[in-house]
Amino acid sequence: MKRKPLLKLTLSALFIAMGLLLPLLTGQIKEIGSMLLPMHLPILLCGLLCGWQYGLAVGFITPLLRSVTFGMPMLYPNAVSMAFELATYGAVIGLCYRLFKKKSIASLYASLIIAMISGRLVWGLAQTVLLGFGGKLFTLAAFWAGGFANAFPGILIQLVLIPAIMLLLKRLKITEKV
Repeated sequence: MKRKPLLKLTLSALFIAMGLLLPLLTGQIKEIGSMLLPMHLPILLCGLLCGWQYGLAVGFITPLLRSVTFGMPMLYPNAVSMAFELATYGAVIGLCYRLFKKKSIASLYASLIIAMISGRLVWGLAQTVLLGFGGKLFTLAAFWAGGFANAFPGILIQLVLIPAIMLLLKRLKITEKV
């Protein structure tokens, strides 16, 4: 029984590493990264596989560590607001998925969509607190553009890849070991 916490800790470290390295595929171009959301994938997987506590911690640490290590996303306000957003993704998807008794594709999609909406709302709230609301600081239009319109390709990627990866891990019986 002592192996499960160690396995979850090891997987969490792997997900942090993935969160640091996957954005390098976008060539450090902020606009492409904001569109494809490569850092979100390992956080969502961490919450599903390791549980909400690990998803929350990995989600909070990853953007801050990436900012300090690679200089992107910019620490303030982007990495700070992303830390709250990704922590919400990891925690909410882990909690929602755990609450479903049957681990089906429907429960996976429900957990994923609830987490994605919750994370975006928390990101908007964090941006509002960090930048202020109204005027030229952080507007409803900026929330819509940053949270949904510009991120649409990344949202689609998440809706396709996360269930596909989870089905593969389930088929390989890896989800049973975590």
